[in-house]
Amino acid sequence: MRHVCAALALTAAILPVTMTAQTAPSASSVPTTKILAIGSLVPPISSDQMNTIMPNEVRATVELYFEGKIDQWWSRQDGKGVVFLLNMTSIEEADSMLGNLPLGIAKKMMFQLVPLGPLNPLHILLRDQAVK
Repeated sequence: MRHVCAALALTAAILPVTMTAQTAPSASSVPTTKILAIGSLVPPISSDQMNTIMPNEVRATVELYFEGKIDQWWSRQDGKGVVFLLNMTSIEEADSMLGNLPLGIAKKMMFQLVPLGPLNPLHILLRDQAVK
């Protein structure tokens, strides 16, 4: 596994140098398979607001996890929010879902949403295999 990770890192590092604009695959040539949601608390938020909102926020988030909409979740080490890996393909659907959580309704959590897909440069490895 370590060798695969090293090969991927090397491929990602050298591809921008070795590929021309004509051969570079477009970012849209792979499907969106997940969405990375980086949440940031919106100050000011009082301890009374946190005590009122958080029990409902946690419950609603756990429900989304059990529904399979949240794949993984983390707390940001800076204490300013959360990061979710969502099992979704639509930014609009993710934005709506997260906006309907208690912190979203209270306008106390904002999300940066990043669509993710398969590592596109791996297409080059497949192209090279077909030539041989």
